[in-house]
Amino acid sequence: MKKVAIQGVAGSFHEIAARRFFGEKVEIVPCLTFKDIFEQVTPQNDSFGVIAIENTIAGSLLQNHHLISNSELQIIGEYKLRIEHSLVALPGQKIEDIKEVHSHPIALMQCEEFLSKHKTMKAVESEDTAFSAREIAEKQLKGQAAICGRLAAEIYGLEVLAEGIETNKHNFTRFLIVTNQENAKKWNVAKETNKTSLMLTVPHEEGSLSKILTIFSFYHINLSKIQSLPIIGKEWEYRFYITLEYDDYERYQQALSAVKPFANEFKNLGEYKAFAI
Repeated sequence: MKKVAIQGVAGSFHEIAARRFFGEKVEIVPCLTFKDIFEQVTPQNDSFGVIAIENTIAGSLLQNHHLISNSELQIIGEYKLRIEHSLVALPGQKIEDIKEVHSHPIALMQCEEFLSKHKTMKAVESEDTAFSAREIAEKQLKGQAAICGRLAAEIYGLEVLAEGIETNKHNFTRFLIVTNQENAKKWNVAKETNKTSLMLTVPHEEGSLSKILTIFSFYHINLSKIQSLPIIGKEWEYRFYITLEYDDYERYQQALSAVKPFANEFKNLGEYKAFAI
């Protein structure tokens, strides 16, 4: 049974992604913060971590790019989860009984249209979607509801009052799966991968990034995402987090070899199979 560290409590969307990726036979290790995941998943132990990296509505989770880049872990997979929000409360409660709705700020934002139709419900921010559900169950809070996934309602014995309440039905979160380098070597055979995540810096001079992008284009490597983050202590200099997709592993390796001389820093964060929705 694989041990998988997630951010959030049991029933969170991280747990749903972990179980979809690995299957039901996993031991879930809840972590309060994303940083805690990297303390659980170390180069010395045989465990995995699931980390949200971007959402189609809220955008990138910038801190997580840094956490992965600064660790010794490798990305070995991804999972794109359709985020479906439910309004849940204690059994016997009705929608008209609900005066407060608790959830993570992003979840509340994603259900703004539903909440605007229910003026008597006050939105209250909390640290996590599933945590809100757990607190209602543990404290037997009547008149309060949580916005979370259906799994959390099942785990904490709550009743679903409304489901599919997210405004945008094309709401997906992309999760990355990380582990130590030994596990990574066993997990993915190079020729079966078709996606990679890189971190690089370039000289602070005209055309330095353009040269690298031109090389990827020359080798027919698809750049599916590029994210820049400032380098602390170096004004107006940036680290670039780049996601590439390729269909020829040898050509992809040639592209990396051609790029490295033009980069000040270069780190391959992991090669894996792209997840198709």
